[in-house]
Amino acid sequence: MGIFDSGVGGISVLRAIRMQMPEESVVYFADQGHIPYGPRPMGQIRNFSEAITNFLLEQDAKIVVVACNTASAAALKYLREKFPDVRFVGMEPAVKPAAEHTQTGKVGVLATPATFQGALYASVVERFANGAELFQATCTGLVQEIERGNLDGPETRRILNDALLPMLDKNIDTVVLGCTHYPFVIPLIQEIVGDAKRVRVIDPAPAVAKQTQRLLEAGGMKSRSSGRGNIQFYTSGDPESLRSLLPVLLGEHGVVKKTEWLNDHVIARSKPK
Repeated sequence: MGIFDSGVGGISVLRAIRMQMPEESVVYFADQGHIPYGPRPMGQIRNFSEAITNFLLEQDAKIVVVACNTASAAALKYLREKFPDVRFVGMEPAVKPAAEHTQTGKVGVLATPATFQGALYASVVERFANGAELFQATCTGLVQEIERGNLDGPETRRILNDALLPMLDKNIDTVVLGCTHYPFVIPLIQEIVGDAKRVRVIDPAPAVAKQTQRLLEAGGMKSRSSGRGNIQFYTSGDPESLRSLLPVLLGEHGVVKKTEWLNDHVIARSKPK
């Protein structure tokens, strides 16, 4: 299967998929040359997403997981129309389970500007908020800190404090993680919110892994191997940087190959590193 994200955030989804389906082989594309996606125009993100999808299909991906909330918001509907024969799994902020389980009726949502501005988020809120009051924060700079491996450093803590403390003052009891990078800082979030029993943090990755498995099974595409599947990593950024983070974020080592963008629409052939 193919999985892509603007960077290492999608590894939180890859991690859940490895736990759910360790026998599946994966091609993972990190578009670190263009990170962050959040502030970029929707049209440009669609171009990136289409090119990456073509790249993954060239690697024989049997399903494509858009493991990026920003790319899902900007491009998921477009990708399904552009590639009608390909099964896609996307990300959407987990507003529905948050609204169903909140006791105070107040929910915090952490996501990028593009996610909040997208029609997908608006649709999810309209369908599933059920009267819950949503408090939003874009956590500017958090993606970049996580990309550097700063999961609990002072700047990461400052960003999360700025986002969460005003929400706690509003009596939220649930935090929705609307960016695949953010599950890597769940321990810090839980430290900031204090009593974890009072404030629930929703990581969407396990639900995405289950949906991926359902689609593979429905399409008769699930691997029948009894062994552990391989992972091939590609990045449009620095391969060594990604390689060094894999043990921390995924708990595995891996080979990372370098790719180059010729323009917003075309990815050059991979270069082994």
